[in-house]
Amino acid sequence: MIRYAFNKIRARKERRQFKEFGFKIVDFLLSKEGKIQYAQWLHPAEFSNHPGNEGNIVTQETVDFYRQLVKQGDTVIDVGAHEGDTTVPMALAVGKTGIALALEPNPHSFKVLEANSRLNRERTQIIPLNFAATASDGEFIYGSGDPSFGNGGIVGFTHNANRNTRYQFNVKGKNLEHFISETYPDLLHKIALIKIDAEDYDKEIIKTLPKVIRENRPYLITECFGPST
Repeated sequence: MIRYAFNKIRARKERRQFKEFGFKIVDFLLSKEGKIQYAQWLHPAEFSNHPGNEGNIVTQETVDFYRQLVKQGDTVIDVGAHEGDTTVPMALAVGKTGIALALEPNPHSFKVLEANSRLNRERTQIIPLNFAATASDGEFIYGSGDPSFGNGGIVGFTHNANRNTRYQFNVKGKNLEHFISETYPDLLHKIALIKIDAEDYDKEIIKTLPKVIRENRPYLITECFGPST
């Protein structure tokens, strides 16, 4: 009984301490794409949130879903790309001649996103960007309820902020429309799809893209919490 109580206390303490997690490369055989390699972040939450504790996976069904919305050669944007679980299928959908811009401010998951950008280069072009999409350029506070930062968002907008911003650090933020105009101007007219998963900051990001939305009329896929509606 004493040992059980000790182990419980130790486990609870460990959950409150930062831990760096690596990643592993796994292969998926898709019916149309063939063999696809994917970097899975080894953060426990990435496995406990999926059936069978298998971690994030790449499926032909997901790639085909994005192919209904885009074509080869298009540009897609993944805001809140995390480890790349949506970026990779989006990049496969637009192919080698297309480009996927993937934004992730969290440096711990970004290293896995970078790894995914280096895989499948014969089929994809992924540009990983380590900053948050914000109204103006500057430094912002990123908050998470997890000491190892498995998930999180910009403080002030993060859903259920009291619980989900307990652990914090500073991140860079940039106005996405201005950034693309200055850095990748040739891609502006090719943007066909924007996916946003930014922990309740989604609406604010959409407001920063008036020209892109007005002129391109891209598909928008966003996360939506109850309080946002």
